[in-house]
Amino acid sequence: MLHEHGKLLALLKQTGEIVGRKKLQKMVYIAQKMNLPFHEKYQFHMFGPYSEELSLRMEEVCQLEFVSEVKEKKSGYQQYRYQLSEKGNNFLEMVASDFPDATAMLSDMNERSAKFLELVSTVLYFEDFSREEVTNKVFTLKAKQNYTEQDMDEAYNYIARLQKTAI
Repeated sequence: MLHEHGKLLALLKQTGEIVGRKKLQKMVYIAQKMNLPFHEKYQFHMFGPYSEELSLRMEEVCQLEFVSEVKEKKSGYQQYRYQLSEKGNNFLEMVASDFPDATAMLSDMNERSAKFLELVSTVLYFEDFSREEVTNKVFTLKAKQNYTEQDMDEAYNYIARLQKTAI
C-alpha cells in the first residue's frame, strides 16, 4: 500500500536531508532517469520536470510524520528541509524495501544546486532531441536562468557520469 512512499523514505535515508522542494523534485526525476525504481509521472513545468504525484506523496509522508518538514523564511520565500524521522526510519525497517543502495549518486546530486539540477533534469526531459535542439529549448524556456554554453557542457558531462554509475 505504501510501497512508493517507502521509496521516498529510502531516498531520504540515503541522502540525510534535502533542502528545497524543487531540489527534491529534480533529484527524484534524475534518479528515475538513472533507473532507480521511481514511477511518478512528470510534466514540464516552469522549473523543469514536475510531478504532482510526488508532491502529494511528500505531503502524505509528512502528515504521517515519517518525514520531518521544516519551513524556513529565506530572502522573501519559504524554503523546506526534509529529513527522515525516527517514525519513518522505523516504518522503513518494518517494510521490505527493494530500493537499491544509491547513496553515492544521491549524495552527489544533493550536493549540487537546485539551479544545476533544474538544468540537468530539463536536458534529460528533452533527451530525444539533438543537443542543439535541447540547448535552444533551454536558452528559450529558461532564459531567466541565464544558462551558458559552459553550463550545458557541465550538464551533459554530469549526465554521462551518472549514466556510467546508474543502477
